[in-house]
Amino acid sequence: MAKTRGVLTGKVAIVTGASAGIGRAIAELFSAEGAKLVITARGEERLRSVTDAMAADGADVVGLAGDVSEESHARALVEAAERRFGGLDIAVNNAAAMGPMGPTPGIATSDWNSTIATNLTGGFLAAKYQVPALLRRGAGSLIFVGSFVGYTVAMPGVAAYAASKAGLIGLMKSLAVEFGPQGLRVNALLPGGTQTEMADVFAPDEQSKAFVRNLFALKRIATPQEQAQAALFLASDAASFVTGSAMLADGGVSINRT
Repeated sequence: MAKTRGVLTGKVAIVTGASAGIGRAIAELFSAEGAKLVITARGEERLRSVTDAMAADGADVVGLAGDVSEESHARALVEAAERRFGGLDIAVNNAAAMGPMGPTPGIATSDWNSTIATNLTGGFLAAKYQVPALLRRGAGSLIFVGSFVGYTVAMPGVAAYAASKAGLIGLMKSLAVEFGPQGLRVNALLPGGTQTEMADVFAPDEQSKAFVRNLFALKRIATPQEQAQAALFLASDAASFVTGSAMLADGGVSINRT
């Protein structure tokens, strides 16, 4: 049930990749903390199911299916937020694709381009329309969901994913400097391993899951709800002096050597 009062009461947020995993957990937590939401994902049927479930639980939410790599969709999400709710205060750009896995010389250029289009160009297109809308409200919080992969840790066979997520950090830092004087905060949340469908692709069996868990200082991976709490911090006034930050929520995988 959505709260009548919460740390995001009166705020309007866009959350992409919201039909499952971290994105869905973020959308549900933001709603519980009082935000009004525009959520998106590529799969229309699944997004409708999530939207209906959230609305039945008291959320004030609009679902708009589409591809974040398409400029028209990036524009439409902002237009929906302003038309339905009167503005935009928070944006969490979470939609991502794992992309091709395997030796880098064997990656098809088309697969590389598709991964970059979703994970990095999608972030640029989001910012292109979200930043002006956020500034129209006087400030706001713009968040990109990146990864520890390509930032503090390298792994073989995921070059496209790593490059796209590393690129988001450069984009985030540039935007933080460019629009900080106008009060806009821009940050990246860098989750470690989290129990999502994408994690199951990376580690499909129990043996590989056990190997992954052992990489972390906490010897486990996160729940989507734990990552949502980190996103809530960045979105809220609790992070009022936090900008330009690549914030790890990675269970210690970046420091662990045991």
